[in-house]
Amino acid sequence: MPAGRDEKLRVEPLASSHDRSRFESGVEPLDRYFRTQAGQDARKNMAAPFVLVLPDETIAGYYTLSSTSVQLSELPAQIVRKLPRYPLVPATLLGRLAVDRRQQGKGYGRFLLADALYRASRSEVASFAVIVDAKDEGARRFYELESFLPLLDQPTKLFRPMADIRRLFE
Repeated sequence: MPAGRDEKLRVEPLASSHDRSRFESGVEPLDRYFRTQAGQDARKNMAAPFVLVLPDETIAGYYTLSSTSVQLSELPAQIVRKLPRYPLVPATLLGRLAVDRRQQGKGYGRFLLADALYRASRSEVASFAVIVDAKDEGARRFYELESFLPLLDQPTKLFRPMADIRRLFE
């Protein structure tokens, strides 16, 4: 069943009450981060982790958001022409996104991405774009299918302009 159909899914900030011990995406660094570091990052305001909770309280996936910046020289010329000439422009980092391996193939990755983009677009903190750093070729393809564009000379680091993201939710 695709995510969101006839299911009561919740995306909420990570809390100490969430059981992270059984989460397994199949990507060890993402699993280790979620089990051991995500809570600390939230408490220290280094990242804002959000979890997708199923009706049975199982965590189906998670993502993190934080502030970052991108060098103007990393962006394509047609975009740079429209921006002020600051050396760095503010952005939102979608630092991690993972779906539990038992829940993969159900559309939860896209559901989490949509939630992350919505939250980023509604922030009162200025951000030119959402930035992702794809961990592998599959992740890069996933983000490209969602209209993310590669930064110059960094094909695994992609961005989607906030103006484009806001149009999605109008």
